[in-house]
Amino acid sequence: MAIDRARVAAAVRELLAAIGDDPARPGLAETPRRVAEAYAEYFAGVGEDASAHLDTSDLTGERGEMVLLRDIEFRSMCEHHLLPFTGIAHVAYLPGDRIVGLGRIPRVVETIASRPQIQERLTDEIADALVAGLDPEGVLVVVDAVHGCVGARGSRQVNSSTVTVASRGRLAEPIERAEIMALIGERR
Repeated sequence: MAIDRARVAAAVRELLAAIGDDPARPGLAETPRRVAEAYAEYFAGVGEDASAHLDTSDLTGERGEMVLLRDIEFRSMCEHHLLPFTGIAHVAYLPGDRIVGLGRIPRVVETIASRPQIQERLTDEIADALVAGLDPEGVLVVVDAVHGCVGARGSRQVNSSTVTVASRGRLAEPIERAEIMALIGERR
């Protein structure tokens, strides 16, 4: 789904006028175009199937005991305020009958984060995409993010972060989950 950049730019011009500024003044004249370009990037995941990144058969028959990718950086846009939130995702899965190239998991995270989003749903959708795309025995996703809406307005908690967890299959069991949480916390 393509972003209608002209429509976004028109909306930004209207927003600037609505807050009492002149969208034609020198500092703002290019802002509508810039915002439209940024939104095309921020919201590139709208309508995209994130599990399609896992659609590969080159590693069928391969197994592993557990796969964990730590510190996958992402940025998303809060759907409540259209302010950014940024953070890291840790993604683990217990393979079923196949594994996937490690570069595909960050693509799943990026696709899902590139939508108007809330962190809780982001975490769940990453886990669900891995289940749909890999049919693993278990999935655990931990997301730690800092929200622009929390730091810049309202309570203004600039040093706080939010952690959300989604688990599926065997990794929803406390003992299995605890082992991976310990690995996530270990540093090189």
